[in-house]
Amino acid sequence: MNIPFATFERMHAAIRAEMADAFESVYDAGRFIQGTECTKFEKEFAAWNGAGYCVGVANGLDALSLAMKALEIGKGDEVILPSNTFIATVLAVNYVGATPIFVEPDETTYNMSGSGLEAVISVRTKAIMPVHLYGQAAQMDEITEVAGNHHLYVIEDCAQAHGAAFQNRKVGTFGDVGCFSFYPGKNLGALGDAGAILTDNPDLADRIRSLGNYGSDRKYHHIYKGTNSRLDEMQAAFLRIKLRHLEEYNEERDKIAKKYRDGIQNPKIRLPQIGKNRNHIWHIFAVLCEERERLRAYLAQKGIETGCHYPIALKDQPCYQNENFASLPIARLIAAQELSLPLFIGMTDTEIEYVIDALNAFK
Repeated sequence: MNIPFATFERMHAAIRAEMADAFESVYDAGRFIQGTECTKFEKEFAAWNGAGYCVGVANGLDALSLAMKALEIGKGDEVILPSNTFIATVLAVNYVGATPIFVEPDETTYNMSGSGLEAVISVRTKAIMPVHLYGQAAQMDEITEVAGNHHLYVIEDCAQAHGAAFQNRKVGTFGDVGCFSFYPGKNLGALGDAGAILTDNPDLADRIRSLGNYGSDRKYHHIYKGTNSRLDEMQAAFLRIKLRHLEEYNEERDKIAKKYRDGIQNPKIRLPQIGKNRNHIWHIFAVLCEERERLRAYLAQKGIETGCHYPIALKDQPCYQNENFASLPIARLIAAQELSLPLFIGMTDTEIEYVIDALNAFK
């Protein structure tokens, strides 16, 4: 049996007609930038998350960097972020000229908590950027308390957490801004690059929108030195359709994850844990194994494709070799041991059981 790590085929087959109708509607309307589909998606996504405002942008990296620009974070400022995340989180800090400061994650959930934050806050600290990694919320009560005590912004990186919640409140609504990617492989994925920013601050939303539209508040009137980062009509139309199905998609992912967690019983494999007061929308089902490479090769021989999120710790990336980052043993441990199992919409019980049996047979 061959099982892909992820596939869009089964999910997209079920909504093919809806997506084709959306394409034709935008194609026939002839307006491909800043049209009604984008406006409707922004309102629907804000409402779905319980946020006041949504601004569509070109991708998740732009969402983070535009949010920081709007908050006037730049050269001389420091932004605290987790040591284990995708490089886009750090690049966004670099792009605005600020300095990334890493803290280690909670070893149980792999996510940021309040632990370690106080120790790295300085007079230059401007913001804390929790990442809701793998689809699970960070410890937002502790993080927002520390941020409030020190008058710091909170910028949530929600790229992997569409619909994840902490204490029954969706991520992206705790901080000053919540930043999302709609890269195709996300739980809510476009058919190309796309992103969005949530906020409850109308002035901040207007500033972000202007910054992403060449710094313009109206045509040919530029109040900022902005950039070009807008959610196009076609992707907005596709996202509107997928948003209507997102609850059922997340429920299906949760059912698959539950079968994995109940069925995998191998002392060599450490299963992901769900923190208190959270749901988990399982963007990634991340296990740890000290013999990760041998396990991955073994599964490949059985036709099971896997992923690694992420195999090189950020401090060890070639582009950061000259940075004076602190020792980050937990991030390095996760990078060396993390293995992502197949999990996708339409995965059958037979496929799930095949993966479970293979993992339990690993010696």
